[in-house]
Amino acid sequence: MSDQSSKKQKTSSCSVVLGSSWGDEGKGKLVDFLLEAKKMDVCARFNGGNNAGHSIEFDGKTFHVHLLPSGVLTPSCVNVLGNGMVIHLPSLFAELASLLEGGVDAEKSVRVSLRAQIVFDFHKIVDGAREAALGDKQLGTTKRGIGPSYADKAARRGLRIAEFVDARDGVFESKFRDLVAIVRAEHPAAFADYDADAELATLLTLRERVRAMACDTSLLVNAAIADGQSVLLEGANAVLLDIDHGTYPFVTSSSPSVAGAALGVGIPPRAIGDVIGVVKAYTTRVGAGPFPTELAWREAGTPGEHLQRVGHEYGTTTGRPRRCGWLDLNLVAYAHRLNGFTSINVTKLDVLSGLASLQLGVAYMLDGARLPFGSLPASLDDLARCEVVYESFDGWTDDISQCTARADLPPAAERYLARIEELLGLPAPWIGVGAGRTQTLVDERYK
Repeated sequence: MSDQSSKKQKTSSCSVVLGSSWGDEGKGKLVDFLLEAKKMDVCARFNGGNNAGHSIEFDGKTFHVHLLPSGVLTPSCVNVLGNGMVIHLPSLFAELASLLEGGVDAEKSVRVSLRAQIVFDFHKIVDGAREAALGDKQLGTTKRGIGPSYADKAARRGLRIAEFVDARDGVFESKFRDLVAIVRAEHPAAFADYDADAELATLLTLRERVRAMACDTSLLVNAAIADGQSVLLEGANAVLLDIDHGTYPFVTSSSPSVAGAALGVGIPPRAIGDVIGVVKAYTTRVGAGPFPTELAWREAGTPGEHLQRVGHEYGTTTGRPRRCGWLDLNLVAYAHRLNGFTSINVTKLDVLSGLASLQLGVAYMLDGARLPFGSLPASLDDLARCEVVYESFDGWTDDISQCTARADLPPAAERYLARIEELLGLPAPWIGVGAGRTQTLVDERYK
């Protein structure tokens, strides 16, 4: 039998992990867990830039990654930054340096797509200027230059890693200066203190290290799939921040969806098997925009304050306090409709311990009519006018962070989980009861 025929008979395991609402659901922890439990060979980021962040507990230490895939903590894993990403190179190497300080040498495991776009410092300047110009109607961006970089990509004038590593003398430098001149002309006031020469000099010190990482990552990932290796695609942000299907304009500039995963690493959609939706046991949001189940969280002793305080709800990237509310299962059902989840991971269930009662948002009412489950008004004005239909549940006081099996959970917690599974029609094989890698309750069928 030929090598080609042998490869065709191999079966691949290509899975996607997606956030089911507005981000910060705990995707990084699940990815880290699956990488270790299932011995994944490749972990690939497919969208966004360092506007997203994961906090991962590993060997008693907390690591924060913003650009790098969570697989950097798994020694045998190849870590891919896909073509759908926008990459600020100094930030990438700062992350690698931070990991090295924590005892993790990950640089040799990283591969960067030649087709990925570059985020420059002047993109951050433009991001801040545009946000300031909106006054009290700001979108709440991270001001990391993500939107302006994607805008340059759409305008077909952005620069990619391929241009940066071009071996011909002066090619990248010339294109960089041309782009600076265009953007400076569009935003002259904002560029008063910008030094293009200084940024260019910094970038050129990184060129050889980037060359060692740069490759056709689509070829790499497709070859891994064809060879029967295990591949995990890791989304940044979340479905409700999708540029098309999210709560526009309070969204990101890419597609954190299963469709975006295929495009963002350059594989056929049919190559993807499991699509895992990560669902926090309550809902949070950073930045502006409608939030139907939002609770007041500034007053001590209220459920919203409990969620914010016990859940340590501060943005990994921005440090901003996250807005907190009851779990909006209608939003999760909407995300499921768009992505076809095969299962869900319910995270941070332990944060609900100590609340006397819980509310679960199960539907929206608009102008007196109940909307179909899983529908989201395209108009933000309509979404803001929606009233939430809740179901009530008893809370529990038990500390569940030491539970090792779902059967160990208090009955009230099990009823809450079972109703989530019932309404979504999906199993929850993974239940998070703490921040540590081992604090995940796993259905035996999925081990």
